[in-house]
Amino acid sequence: MSLIPASLLIFARQMRLSLRSPAWPVIGLFQPALYLAFLGPLLVRVAGAGVDGLPAGAAWRFFVPGLLIQLGLFGPLFAGLSIIADLRSGVFERMRVTPVSRFALLAGRVMRDTVVLLVQTAVLLAVAYAFGLRAPALGLLLMFLFVAAIAVGLSALSHGLGLLVRNEESFTPLLNAAAIPLLLLSGILLPMTLAPQWLDILSRLTPFRYVIDGMRTALYGDYGSSVVVAGAGVALATAACCLALGARLFARRNA
Repeated sequence: MSLIPASLLIFARQMRLSLRSPAWPVIGLFQPALYLAFLGPLLVRVAGAGVDGLPAGAAWRFFVPGLLIQLGLFGPLFAGLSIIADLRSGVFERMRVTPVSRFALLAGRVMRDTVVLLVQTAVLLAVAYAFGLRAPALGLLLMFLFVAAIAVGLSALSHGLGLLVRNEESFTPLLNAAAIPLLLLSGILLPMTLAPQWLDILSRLTPFRYVIDGMRTALYGDYGSSVVVAGAGVALATAACCLALGARLFARRNA
């Protein structure tokens, strides 16, 4: 079976499983929704006070991209838990003996995780609109493209790591140890320009700061800005590197 039909076949199976048990996507939205409801209004007040780096009247456009990255870090990045479950139940071993290509087994799962995150993004943006988010249509479209790039890379990496670790007790702490510092250093709540110099420098070494800054600038409508170009470039480069590493780990464990 060729790659594309096989990938679509795996994608359809994974989507059916997600639709039968939609609890995890809903739970994944719960924490960002709480941030939106409880911290968003506070950030509006802070922006109105004239804090450097927080544009007055555009607090929601600053805040929402950070929540979308949070969704990506705690959604696709933990998708490898599902493949560990398939390994334990023997489902994955039965798939390995079929004529489906090994990359299709990964690609179908990555497609499912990307679609789920895009649906979560649409829901979160709709809720943010109800709270007061106003942004140009092209800026919102760019949000989906940024999110899709992040989802592809993190999902592929997660599935590859899932096959490598093969144990939930080790897998979850490992990802938490990586995700939480990345989240805090990306500046999802407050601009990193407010941080002391050492923390600002450390933040610049992480990819998600550039991605979030690019998303925020796009929501402000400045599409040709170097910040947007840099954010898009970092998002694509991160996605490509994570996809290549995830595919390599996936292939190695299936050799």
